[in-house]
Amino acid sequence: MIRYALACDHAHEFEGWFGSSEDYDAQADAGQIGCPTCGSTAVTKQIMAPMVAGTKRNTPDMTPAAREVMMQAMAEVRQHVEDNFDYVGDTFADEARAIHAGKSENRGIYGEATPAEVRDLKEEGVNIAPLPSAPVKKASLN
Repeated sequence: MIRYALACDHAHEFEGWFGSSEDYDAQADAGQIGCPTCGSTAVTKQIMAPMVAGTKRNTPDMTPAAREVMMQAMAEVRQHVEDNFDYVGDTFADEARAIHAGKSENRGIYGEATPAEVRDLKEEGVNIAPLPSAPVKKASLN
């Protein structure tokens, strides 16, 4: 696993873990890496010091089994949202504002929003969170 320090075009910093540098490149090229703060997919790697192994044996931060558990949990969260929330498509920002203002029924919704819409919603105090990405189908991997 490789850990990269990342930043979006809105200067939000975060980190991402990838199986290899090629995995990062493929996901970045496909627009699959999104900022957890604003949802922007304009993400770049940041300069960071390499981790150098010392004389002590280091264990990886995340075992393959732990990674699998995390990926399964994220898939279950996404499935729960898809099964129980209303899909509002590209009207997400307008509907989220209406719910926040009490002009629409208070319910869980999901849909699409541009990075600018996400930023505006957060500035307005509307509670939103990015939905975990859909799992990549193994058949589509090289």
